[in-house]
Amino acid sequence: MAQLALGNVSKTYRPRGKEQVQAVKRVSLDVKDGEIVALLGSSGCGKTSMLRMIAGFEEVTEGTIRIGGKEIHNLPPAQRDVAMAFEGYSLYPPLKVRENIGFALLRERGASADIEKRVSHIAELLEITDILDRYPTVISAGQQQRTSLARALIRRAPVSLLDEPMSQLEPQLRAILRARLKDYLIEHKMTTVFVTHDQTEAIALADRIAVMEKGELQQFGTPAEIKQSPSNLFVASFIGEPPMNIFDAAIASEGNAVAISGLGPNGEPAFRLNAPMEAANGKRVCLGIRPHLIEIGANGSADATGRVITNHWLGDQSHICFEIGGCSVVGVTDKPIDARAGDALPVRFPLGAVHLFDAESGRALAHGLGQR
Repeated sequence: MAQLALGNVSKTYRPRGKEQVQAVKRVSLDVKDGEIVALLGSSGCGKTSMLRMIAGFEEVTEGTIRIGGKEIHNLPPAQRDVAMAFEGYSLYPPLKVRENIGFALLRERGASADIEKRVSHIAELLEITDILDRYPTVISAGQQQRTSLARALIRRAPVSLLDEPMSQLEPQLRAILRARLKDYLIEHKMTTVFVTHDQTEAIALADRIAVMEKGELQQFGTPAEIKQSPSNLFVASFIGEPPMNIFDAAIASEGNAVAISGLGPNGEPAFRLNAPMEAANGKRVCLGIRPHLIEIGANGSADATGRVITNHWLGDQSHICFEIGGCSVVGVTDKPIDARAGDALPVRFPLGAVHLFDAESGRALAHGLGQR
């Protein structure tokens, strides 16, 4: 049984005097006991509305929410037994940081020594021991965010909800705390749902990721599934940095092979890939390949020749933008490439790294087109 289950949940906002907005559209989601799930998407995609409906701060327009098999979507927030770290922190100004963190445990009438021990442990984990006796109004935004996160984590509730839990932290501290946070959640088998727009954070922390767009669930899977087998064109282009290269293409039968041709500005093929697969002759598709899987400088087995537009060495990677028959392509390598703007480079697209999507619906048709 799922610890947290959403069944066809929808949320519609009806602002007075304005057109109604459907923020969440019939989302179903099962979160296993002890699982860490990320709600990932761009601003306005519905992920925060989802989190707030689980917490009880937004009413569910349609659908059901269950925790441990019990329907909770009609219960007030205090009766749902969830812990939440708010993006806006929501700390109590009259209370010191240590009192804010241990507030929920005080309400549960826990032993003072145990509360102090747990507060000290979680403060050390999040590196806020030096501010425990300060008030929220005199600490930084990053410290306030960690205090809010500590207050949620210390409860070890049946479900923990984290809204952009590390958005205010500097990159180095964020990387350190991600690892500590994941270890803590795993150690205490805490069922957790967190909202983020940061792909790195989602991939680093989550067992599974729910990708959202325009209120709809686009894909729910492991980080590897979402990156290697995106369910549609949106997920393919949203996940990854730099994003996946996407080309308009057509499929044409040639004996037992299929030639996939990106189209140049005047309709001429930019390049062709011969792949052993079945497809309808002339079918319009989108072809995708991730930048780091493109082979640049592949002499003797090149699929095309690219004209270099830009070539940037970032210290550990080269990001090269080049043009092939009117198509702009980005490639990434882990070594410097000696090429300047205007130079010609041979380029190869490994068939196993190529994705095909239906041009009209965006639905994935194939991940990998075999080998040659």
